[in-house]
Amino acid sequence: MLMPKRVKRRKMMKGRMNGNSGRGTLISFGDFAIKALEAGWITSRQIEAARIAMTRHMRRQGKVWIRIFPDKPITKKPAETRMGSGKGSLEYWVAVVKPGRILFELGDGVSFDLAKESMRLAQNKLPIKTKFIVRPDFTEN
Repeated sequence: MLMPKRVKRRKMMKGRMNGNSGRGTLISFGDFAIKALEAGWITSRQIEAARIAMTRHMRRQGKVWIRIFPDKPITKKPAETRMGSGKGSLEYWVAVVKPGRILFELGDGVSFDLAKESMRLAQNKLPIKTKFIVRPDFTEN
């Protein structure tokens, strides 16, 4: 599971997710990618599930780049607890994703059909709408 090694503050405020992604919007490493079409939180478990679904289908061909990292701690109070008595304890980590952000990239000699199908399996594991995109200068040999 992805999570930071250490953080300056243990608990974080909720924040807002308006606007488009300012960075991480272009394919940098591979030939194929999954792009976010809406804002949301993606947990470290969902990232791992998508990665496993992708690599299993590809049977260890090619290379996968994960372009998001879960660095936001989410807290939760126990069930049937009275109001007050502070903020809850840390439950899991999420990556804040805005529209336009590249989530995963795939490359190094993977065919278009194999990439599209493995990315489709990964997209089913994610809680937000996503889109399969191809590098503009990609040509299949």
